[in-house]
Amino acid sequence: MRLILLLSLLSIALCSNAAVYRWVDENGKVHYSDEPQPNAELVEVKQNTQNTIELREAKIKSPIAPELDAATETTITIISPTHEETIRSNEGKFDVTVSVAPKLLRGMFLALFIDGEIKAQPQTSTTFHLEGIYRGEHAIVVKALDQNGKVLASSSPRTIYLHQANLVKRPTPRAG
Repeated sequence: MRLILLLSLLSIALCSNAAVYRWVDENGKVHYSDEPQPNAELVEVKQNTQNTIELREAKIKSPIAPELDAATETTITIISPTHEETIRSNEGKFDVTVSVAPKLLRGMFLALFIDGEIKAQPQTSTTFHLEGIYRGEHAIVVKALDQNGKVLASSSPRTIYLHQANLVKRPTPRAG
């Protein structure tokens, strides 16, 4: 029984060491086979030939760390309205435009605060369209937030004055 097993293993080992043939067909396509073909040449296969892949060590960096470093260098400047500008709008409509330097990073959003309250949903656009702001003196600040709402950068506060016309009916004097 052992002899049969030994002969079987030896025959498998001999079959696995088969020859490889290479030939080129009439279209110029290269073929490889373990069966000889006309005009085929025997390819010498080295014993240590194997497919190997060298893996470089991957350095995993936290995606938040570079953004935080860059965010501390991010500068947000309110371009318009200018400081202490008077805006006349009965509907309380005006635009706030900011510049971000170097540029807004992925995962960062801009949020507009008026008098300490958020007045526009965080966005990636540098222009905020506001309406329904009541007359008076207001402090405007634009902040860069991450996805969790953490403040990464902030503009300097900008004071503006919003004027709205007021229709006051004066009593008319009576004749007579």
